[in-house]
Amino acid sequence: MKMMNAFLVSVFTVFMAIAATPALAIDVTQSTPGISGYDPVAYFTEGKAMKGSGYHVANYQGVTYAFATKDHKTMFEANPEKFVPAYGGYCAYGVAVGKKFVSDPEAWKVVNDKLYLNLDKDIQSKWLQDVPGFIKKSEANWINIKDKAASEL
Repeated sequence: MKMMNAFLVSVFTVFMAIAATPALAIDVTQSTPGISGYDPVAYFTEGKAMKGSGYHVANYQGVTYAFATKDHKTMFEANPEKFVPAYGGYCAYGVAVGKKFVSDPEAWKVVNDKLYLNLDKDIQSKWLQDVPGFIKKSEANWINIKDKAASEL
């Protein structure tokens, strides 16, 4: 019985060591979907927010994006910069005030062929009052905050 317990402890220890390796942590990071799993192409082609599908995914700059259709995935892969949201998907209003707020994929607007997301519909209504002004502020702020963690701001 002691040998069996020792064997089980050894197996458990090896399993825990493997589970704690950085390679597995990277896999988890890579599987977190951009735009909360919404299709970035649909905003442009369908004019609405649409959930993506696990059947159609692509990775761009370490972010996994999901698409409603194979055609959307193909379009994205041909020109990802056209479809990725501004400011890494953070709230455009938040960036304008020097913060990184998680955005709601349902609070969005395409301006000059660029997708902008907002924290929620209430914040979006404030952002819509001066879109050009807030974009100008966001562009200036993004340079200084893009590499900082949201918790540091």
